[in-house]
Amino acid sequence: MPVHVSINPLTWESDFFHCHTARLDLDGPTPLAEALQQPYALLQVKVPATRTGVIDVLSQHGFQLAEGEADLSINIKRTERQTGVRIAREAQIPELRAAAAQAFSQSRFRAPWFDAADSGRFYAQWIENAVRGTFDNQCLIACDEQGALQGYVSMREVAGDVRIGLLGVLPQAQGKGVGQRLLLAAADWGRVRQLERLRVGTQLSNLTAMRLYLRSGARLESTAYWFYRKAQ
Repeated sequence: MPVHVSINPLTWESDFFHCHTARLDLDGPTPLAEALQQPYALLQVKVPATRTGVIDVLSQHGFQLAEGEADLSINIKRTERQTGVRIAREAQIPELRAAAAQAFSQSRFRAPWFDAADSGRFYAQWIENAVRGTFDNQCLIACDEQGALQGYVSMREVAGDVRIGLLGVLPQAQGKGVGQRLLLAAADWGRVRQLERLRVGTQLSNLTAMRLYLRSGARLESTAYWFYRKAQ
């Protein structure tokens, strides 16, 4: 079957990973075979799980599965401020970077397409950017009664909804409801801004996150797969 795409250069990722990268979005004007001739070291494609014909074609052209992704949504109703949750400050960036690097050491930014440390480095930069209000609008943190960091959540406003960027709980704080508090805090952030839905994407392999969102009333909206292809 013919597959057509749009070619979207990923400038920030290319600079960050020192790898000339582009994302191919489905149903664009360019035939896939022509897109593969472009001078990129790495091509990425996100394919809805229902489009098995496209997946077959990508596999025939050397694309490999990197990770699955689920997208979920929660309707924002009544919310309230969460105890021990506050806005992250720049002084907390080093601790947040270390926490995010550890929590997200396994992701679609993995070997053989990326170096072993790249995933943690990428998400450490993501959480720093969120604290500074770059890409994500804000980062909230959860702390215990002594003020020790327990977890964090970043979010941004997208098309009238709240989109969670990162949500992580430190190992020593797991099993204490911290993730639930952070999720509720993100919903409250959206309610204050008169937004109606909270959206979040997570890896299909991250069962802990999936259980948290579904237990909190999330609805599974879609599933997709990320495929990568290195230059031949």
